Amino acid sequence: MTDTVSAVNPADDTFDGVRNDVTTRLEGLTRAVDAAHGRVDEEILAPAKTLAGRAAERLTLSGEHTIVALAGATGSGKSSLFNALTDLELAGVGVRRPTTSWALACAWGPDGAQGLLEWMGIPARHQVSRMSMLDQSSEDTKLEGLVLVDLPDHDSTEVSHHLEMDRLVKYADLIVWVLDPQKYADAAIHERYIQPMASYSDVTLVVLNQIDRIPFEDRDRALADVRRILADEGLPDVPVIGVSATRGDGVDDLKRELASRIRAKTSAKARLASDISAAAASIARVGGSAAAPGISPADRQALDEALLECAGVPQLVDAIEASTRRRAVLRTGWPFARWASRLGKAPLDELELGDDLTISSLASSAVPAGGSVQRANAELAIRDVAEKAAVGLERPWRDAVRGAATAGGSDIIGELDRAVRDTTADISRSPMWWRVVQAVQLLAVVAVLAGVVWLVAEGIGALISADLPDRGSVGIVPLVVVIALGAFFGGIVLAVLSRIAAGVGGRRRAQRAERELRAAIDQVATEKVIAPIQSELDAYGTYRSGILTALEGGPAEAPAA
Repeated sequence: MTDTVSAVNPADDTFDGVRNDVTTRLEGLTRAVDAAHGRVDEEILAPAKTLAGRAAERLTLSGEHTIVALAGATGSGKSSLFNALTDLELAGVGVRRPTTSWALACAWGPDGAQGLLEWMGIPARHQVSRMSMLDQSSEDTKLEGLVLVDLPDHDSTEVSHHLEMDRLVKYADLIVWVLDPQKYADAAIHERYIQPMASYSDVTLVVLNQIDRIPFEDRDRALADVRRILADEGLPDVPVIGVSATRGDGVDDLKRELASRIRAKTSAKARLASDISAAAASIARVGGSAAAPGISPADRQALDEALLECAGVPQLVDAIEASTRRRAVLRTGWPFARWASRLGKAPLDELELGDDLTISSLASSAVPAGGSVQRANAELAIRDVAEKAAVGLERPWRDAVRGAATAGGSDIIGELDRAVRDTTADISRSPMWWRVVQAVQLLAVVAVLAGVVWLVAEGIGALISADLPDRGSVGIVPLVVVIALGAFFGGIVLAVLSRIAAGVGGRRRAQRAERELRAAIDQVATEKVIAPIQSELDAYGTYRSGILTALEGGPAEAPAA
């Protein structure tokens, strides 16, 4: 048995030339089984896989025939009933019953039963055709299109009989349980066969045989008692017919019931539909059929924020803003203040960056190495989004969603580190205005120094009575002094304004870097966490759609697990 169930051939999925609902439901079951493979236990899926193959074969075989199986206990008169229905002495009765484990089959025309009988595995020596026989039945009791199978006794001491009985009952389009007056309430047949097949009531008949052994006035009460037992077992609508195979009482009534089912040509489809419903319900009890909530935008946002925190992005963004601001101050600040600061520690020395201003180097310096705490927080965030995405799902699918998230995020810290270090955000570029301000500040320094030199020269000239050229004045203040003072205070003002601009520029650069870092972390979250979870949710969606189609032929809820 392969893991994938073969789909039904659309060209062959018809009875009477019309595509039917059974095929749609079978295709739904096939989709559900394929999607559940590897998630739901294979022992749960195996019966559905077997059914899918058998049902697909039945759909391609003759739709003109109805397979009716006679099942019952030893002594129920099942073989006598088989002979009565065929009007032939074909099946051995009583002590003459053959000891073979093979069933006996009789087919009424038209052609096509041979393929069905071979499909059921009934050897040619156990097959009889009624096509060449003269049938004197009335129109309403003609069984044209019937394939009647006399099954081995279910209570036989031969193990092979039990196996053959259990095998063939799965192929029948209509099951006729033959009971006798002495053992019609026998627990063996009710508990092992009839009661477990309560969902097959549409394709079940019950015959109380040997009714001639019951006094006439007690027959209705006996039939009513059989109906009561069936109702208690969940089969209240199954027809119960009283028959005497040896005398012929009720045989025509049974033939009429069979003939009406054959003419309606619904038994095969009804049996397949019941099989499909039972298989789908069995899987749904384990795999469920509730709608999955999926990953909400809020859950996705919470995961991204948690991973950003684990990757140290907030600290890195702060470091980018601080380093940008400090570099701007170094380039545009008042030169005298910068020169004085060099007597101590350089502003960037505390980050130990040197000249390497990249995301990778900044991350190495500003973000602590991923440890157990970061890893635990990341794993917690991943489990949380997986749990929320799987709310309402049954255990196999919850485990599948969790497993996908855990497998994808097994090395999430390493992936986050790589994503951060591979980010190409440019944090080392020096804006043009830094150069312009730096040049202006240098001119201001030159002006201040020139003024100081001129004043010193004038002082020395006064001491040695040397005349220096007059450079003019502003009021009583020499022009050189005015220029030097203007350059000094102007440089300070420009430094203050540049510091403010550096703060704004640092925030903008940090915001741009944050957008790129968020995009990188978001990509990791998508590839390693969200995509694996969504893949499982998509598989569940396919499974759920198939299960609901198999159960109801459309979007309806499955039985509660």
